[in-house]
Amino acid sequence: MNFYVNRRQFLKKSTLVTAGLSISGISFGRKNEVIIGHGDYKYKVLAGWGVLDTGQNPVNDCHEMVEDKAGRLILLTNETKNNVLIYDKSGKLLSTWGNSYPGAHGLTLSNEGGAEYLYICDTNRSQVLKTDLNGKVILKLDYPKESGKYEYPGQYKPTESSVNPTNGHIFVVDGYGLNYVLEYNQKGKLLNCWGGHGDEDAQFKCNHGIIFDTRNEQKNELIITSRQHNCWKKFDTKGEFLGKIEMPGSFICRPVQHGKNLFGAVYRSTSESNEFSGYIQILDENNKVVSTPGGSEPVYVNGILNKQTKEDPANVFMHPHDVCVDRDENLYIPQWASKKTYPIKLERV
Repeated sequence: MNFYVNRRQFLKKSTLVTAGLSISGISFGRKNEVIIGHGDYKYKVLAGWGVLDTGQNPVNDCHEMVEDKAGRLILLTNETKNNVLIYDKSGKLLSTWGNSYPGAHGLTLSNEGGAEYLYICDTNRSQVLKTDLNGKVILKLDYPKESGKYEYPGQYKPTESSVNPTNGHIFVVDGYGLNYVLEYNQKGKLLNCWGGHGDEDAQFKCNHGIIFDTRNEQKNELIITSRQHNCWKKFDTKGEFLGKIEMPGSFICRPVQHGKNLFGAVYRSTSESNEFSGYIQILDENNKVVSTPGGSEPVYVNGILNKQTKEDPANVFMHPHDVCVDRDENLYIPQWASKKTYPIKLERV
């Protein structure tokens, strides 16, 4: 039997016994432990995880986080004293690097022939940079003048990237710029450009994140954020629109895949001007929201998700920006514009 499944089942039963109060998906158990989430996806908030000496290792916006094959947790922040902070699972700082990424925003981990690389999207530098895990730059993708869509570098503000697992092509979304999707080969040659800002099915309003959905081996599909449309959109690799995953009321960031589930950080809800209203959404293999830690319980009526809102009396979240899922199914939540706070760890129960 799977150790982690048995452990979660035990903790789930223990939580049901010890929880003294439950409010809108939040439980207060022994020693005022905070449990958030719904159904089979509930998490204990580990207060103080990863908090460092702000004089030595400050953060500004904690944008994104990934786990490498050694189990290290790699955090990207736009604080140039240490753009990359590397933790172990206990929250101990292992190392840092980087001081030249003032617009550090997107962080993608790619396994290429057994070697792992990072792709950093910098909105200030209008660049995507491929590095090794120690920060050595391997490849630079500058603003795509050759596309004919951009008149000057400042129009291009890439927010996320993803690497096609079948051929190594690099896909970049320009979420804070003109909202195009750009495809490059492994050497950085631009191959295709599609999308753009607008309300058509194949257009975006803030295409903030992108992944290759590998849950179905028979398909090779992209999932791309359209944050102001409160949805993720599905495409083939040539830009053919395939459908939407609607999340009403949720201004969601990038999709993150772990097993058969999708995870997304909602940085604000109900309105994009509604500060400190974020939460996390967890979707099943059918792309249905099954848990919303920090938010209202997901309810579907005639197959349509009701608009969700923040329900977080414990004030766990401010502006969640990403979800990192480790191999033990714990979550780490970096936050944007959240008073320079370090990521929040949620332990699966």
